[in-house]
Amino acid sequence: MRLRQVHIKGFKSVVDQTVALGRLNCFIGANGVGKSNVLEALGVLGAAAGGRVDDEAIIRHGVRAGLPRLFKTSFAGTQIPPHIMLEAQGEPSATFRVSLLNPLDRPKPAWAFKTESLSSGATQIVSRGVRTEKENLDETRGLSALKVVDLQPGDPASLLLKALQEYVIYTPNTPALRSTVPDPQTRVPVGLAGGGLAEGFEALKREADEARLDEVLGLIDWVSDVAVTDVVGDLLSPSVPRTKNVLRFTDRFMASSRNTLTAADASEGALYVLFAAILCLSASSPPIFAIDNLDSALNPRLVTRLVGHLAAWLAATSPDRQLLFTAHNPTVLDGLDLDDDEVRLFAVERNSLGHSTIRRITLTPELRRLHGEFPLSRLWAMGNLGAVPNV
Repeated sequence: MRLRQVHIKGFKSVVDQTVALGRLNCFIGANGVGKSNVLEALGVLGAAAGGRVDDEAIIRHGVRAGLPRLFKTSFAGTQIPPHIMLEAQGEPSATFRVSLLNPLDRPKPAWAFKTESLSSGATQIVSRGVRTEKENLDETRGLSALKVVDLQPGDPASLLLKALQEYVIYTPNTPALRSTVPDPQTRVPVGLAGGGLAEGFEALKREADEARLDEVLGLIDWVSDVAVTDVVGDLLSPSVPRTKNVLRFTDRFMASSRNTLTAADASEGALYVLFAAILCLSASSPPIFAIDNLDSALNPRLVTRLVGHLAAWLAATSPDRQLLFTAHNPTVLDGLDLDDDEVRLFAVERNSLGHSTIRRITLTPELRRLHGEFPLSRLWAMGNLGAVPNV
């Protein structure tokens, strides 16, 4: 199942936008324009696909919890809409759409399903409009999550709903990657903040072929080997928190008697590279997932090389696996092959009313001519692609 299109209406700064997705999807733009809102809208839809939208459910998808007034579109001079509409279209043909309602003045723990629709091709599986009291249904419970158990495992609607249910937003941070703080949302192969990196890498070494592992380690130029161990000896200070298993790096430049170190002391860039590689290459990763600020802690040239591998890594384990990510470093763009239709770049900007707009950037003849003279990173910095702050 491929997620081909997402329609977002009335969610945070997104008034009404449709995004057509590929395998690898990069969202760029100035700070505060709504890039993360796109990822989080899909997370809320994932919670709805699971049958309930409340703080606990959306946090499991990596969405920041908040009051209803923080989720609904609100702009000066306009009325706050009573509901949020979210829709996902998959390939093979399937559609899941919900309208979610929660009053601003009397917010409830769970959002209500105002309308809900699930279809597989031309077959309507769920079609629930505005309720009446006679229907006697729990308005906080989605029907699609219940109906999906009656569908065949390969039914497009079933595949779409399950993909949405598994969707999560990863926001890695260095302490969690180093295992010096617990990850509040543990997952397999890694937690949403990067916890369990050692276990994730150990599983990757069992699953991935040698050529792929060589590509991963080739991005960390100071390393001759990465292993997982539960014996740290004098590698780690007893005052440093640790998990049972830890990553052990071998530095190819240091003296052989002093060239091993753990994730607690290793370059954080190496940890972020391993994190992205594990998610893209592991068989246990979600079919659709997002990484907010994928370029964190990475050198400009390193992030270019990393992004250049992502599309192939995603396709290596599943032809349908998809990644959405946000970035601020211009050199991210130099790793994107925009001649591949499955690699897509989106500019997120605020219009004159403050609404977030999402525009796909393609290589038009004029942009291709400029690209012959300058890399995409330079074109973005010069303003040729838009998505730059008005400062």
